[in-house]
Amino acid sequence: MTAWDMLNNIVNGFPYIVTALFSLAALTGVVLFIAGFTRRGVDFIKHGFSQNFGYDLLSKLATKDDIAKLDSEISGMKTEISGIKTEISGMKTEISGIKIEIDGIKSELAFIKVNHFGHLKNYLGVLNGILLDRGVIDNEGRARLDNEIRCM
Repeated sequence: MTAWDMLNNIVNGFPYIVTALFSLAALTGVVLFIAGFTRRGVDFIKHGFSQNFGYDLLSKLATKDDIAKLDSEISGMKTEISGIKTEISGMKTEISGIKIEIDGIKSELAFIKVNHFGHLKNYLGVLNGILLDRGVIDNEGRARLDNEIRCM
């Protein structure tokens, strides 16, 4: 039995998804090796992509001054947020006042509507009486008009 037969038996024992993931990892490793070797040559085998990886990471970490600046900026943002909250609560108060005014206007409109139609119904009742007295309509016509006025 050759090494390829042993490898084939091992690979056939895994599910297809695991085999695909191993193949993808191996392909990624080969691509990284080729890219690093073409870029750095033999030094890539010794040191990888960069010799200063640890130093670069440490230089990117924040210093105490940076942290103090961030703290002052955060406190300024907190102050701004509290101001915004105050403005929002003021707007809520104004909106509730506007709602109260709108409710008042609605009730006034309903009162005007009822009052207006009340006068109109009285006017039409008097007009029916005048038309009946003059002989323009008969009692049946007046009854129909009165029923229509009542339904308004």
